[in-house]
Amino acid sequence: MFIDSVMAQMFAFEYSYWLLAAIALMAVLYSSVGHGGASGYLAAMALWGLAPEEMRPAALAMNIIVTSWLLYRFQPYKLMPYKLFWPLVIVSTPAAFVGGLWKIDALSYHLLVGVLMALAALRMIISAKPVEKVALPAHWLLITVGLLLGLSAGLTGIGGGVFLSPLLLIFGWCTVRQSTAVAAGFILLNSIGGLSGYMVSGQPWPLGTGWLMIAAFAGCLLGAEIASHRATPVTLRKLLAAVLMIAAAKMIYSAF
Repeated sequence: MFIDSVMAQMFAFEYSYWLLAAIALMAVLYSSVGHGGASGYLAAMALWGLAPEEMRPAALAMNIIVTSWLLYRFQPYKLMPYKLFWPLVIVSTPAAFVGGLWKIDALSYHLLVGVLMALAALRMIISAKPVEKVALPAHWLLITVGLLLGLSAGLTGIGGGVFLSPLLLIFGWCTVRQSTAVAAGFILLNSIGGLSGYMVSGQPWPLGTGWLMIAAFAGCLLGAEIASHRATPVTLRKLLAAVLMIAAAKMIYSAF
């Protein structure tokens, strides 16, 4: 009876072995390029039919676990360009907190997350060219980018790194190696801010989220090793883009 009770709690809210496996796979793929993986987790949870009130806090919590480990693994390489990093997060973190406070209806959530996942998929397909010359942008531009991405992070559970990384590389704000550390730190602080706002507002904490966090951590152990050795699995990223596009279509379709 005790084992049956534990198993029932483990798979509360329609969680299954396949969902946990999908979460672990997303963690491997995303962390291998320095990301927390929230858009991938949201894609998996959307395909399994989880509700918005289950998806947002779970995605933020998994982001925190994965990016914390990534930053720990990146420490020996001293990749973080702090002059770029701090102007971004000084506004993005409180913006994520504000976004987390907002209660969003199911229709709006599905539309917003569906569009963001479609954009994330396009980002996965488009490969940024190597940076030839690094130049820091104006502070007002970094603050604006941080504000917009932070707010969207709190609202949706997507940490913002999947959109920040291409900006960093396309405009030459840092090198490819540095972008992994910037994205991980950005996602971590935004996710903490967003989850804090969510909890302060008294919104529900879904039962079984801990098991999703364990699955994500198990996946990021492998992904972090890939990232620390500077390998980019291009083929896997394209497959991931296809999954995101399918999930985005499902999210948008379910809104109607």
